[in-house]
Amino acid sequence: MTMRRHPSLRLALVGLAVTAAGLSARAGELRHLSMDEAVRLSLARNPTYEIAREEIRRAQALLEQARSQSIPTLSGAAAYNRLDNDRVSAGVIVDPKSQAALTATLTIPLVSPRTWAAWSHAKDNIDVTRTSANDTRRVIAVATGHAYLAVFAQKRVLEATLRARDTAKAHYDFAHTRFAGGVGNRLDEVRAAQELATDEALVHASRSAISRAQEALGVLVGDDEPVDSAEEPVLPEAPPLPAAIDLAAKTRTDVIEANTRAQAAQHASRDNWTEYSPYVVGTFQPFYENPPTEPLPKAGWQAQLLLTVPFYAGGLQQGLGRERAALSREAELGVEGTVRQARSDVRAAFDTLQQANASLVQIREAARLANEALHLATLAYNAGATTDIEVIDAERQARDAETQEEVAADNARQAQLDMLAASGRFP
Repeated sequence: MTMRRHPSLRLALVGLAVTAAGLSARAGELRHLSMDEAVRLSLARNPTYEIAREEIRRAQALLEQARSQSIPTLSGAAAYNRLDNDRVSAGVIVDPKSQAALTATLTIPLVSPRTWAAWSHAKDNIDVTRTSANDTRRVIAVATGHAYLAVFAQKRVLEATLRARDTAKAHYDFAHTRFAGGVGNRLDEVRAAQELATDEALVHASRSAISRAQEALGVLVGDDEPVDSAEEPVLPEAPPLPAAIDLAAKTRTDVIEANTRAQAAQHASRDNWTEYSPYVVGTFQPFYENPPTEPLPKAGWQAQLLLTVPFYAGGLQQGLGRERAALSREAELGVEGTVRQARSDVRAAFDTLQQANASLVQIREAARLANEALHLATLAYNAGATTDIEVIDAERQARDAETQEEVAADNARQAQLDMLAASGRFP
């Protein structure tokens, strides 16, 4: 007696074949990158980092604006006046009907502590913006690293799911053959078919997760298409805990940024005295007027020194001083908080890495034992020494154990990346 396969199972197999063919063709078209290449491209093309670099250029432009107040300026003016007729008084032309005048003014800030301080503070702001861009670079690189690891991990999970599907299919084929030959029973065939359908559903879910991870990686590296991992990532060894804590407090880009901000704020607060300082401006102005206006000559020049002493400006200087002092204190507190957070990140990442590695060892052993149990259950079932239930349970446990092994391996890689990032060793 022969039996046909279950209709829903046939449809599932057909759908899987079509989907697998489509995904294989799509995977062949994807761009494959190593982890180093992905990080490098994300830093070169990611819009967030591009914006951070534009902010550096903006800070440099603001420096030029601040510097312009401390260097000489030159301007010129021309005027032409036309009347209907000469204005005559007592036979003398006092206002000619046509008159042209040319002047030029050179202004030189001779003593200007306030503008000099603004120039210096603008330089500090460039340093702050540059360190901020470096921290943005770190954040993008770490996010890219996590995305790359996620793509690789999802591919490994898919491999485990495919192995489970193939095992379930072999078991179904055996149960179907036994039932078709009149040796087995319908219940065993249905149970095997159910397990196979479940595994195929998990294959589809795994492929969907890979697609999402590839899309996320593509966005981070600045591609308009999803990006695939090309190889297993190899991460450097994480430093020991004491060294990592010391490195984090000194070399992490967010700590450097906080220190740079604090130094800039302290500099601005120290220079508050310039708001009260006198400043001296010199001007030189040549002129030409034709015809001349009495008693002025036709051409000449004049020079001037102007001293300004800001005695009182309605409380502006005091308000600026208090604001700068508050900003300086805020920046100091920001450094304390950032360093404290960096050290906490290292300790947490170190503990997570230790636990993830220990868990991976145990889960790998569990996966090995689950596969051994599946092998023994299959042998016993084929020999007629056990029922289909034991094989189904063993298949599920082996599938879950292999999936958990890949998840645990990914957790260990992610924890190692977090440890490197927390200690300032990545990128």
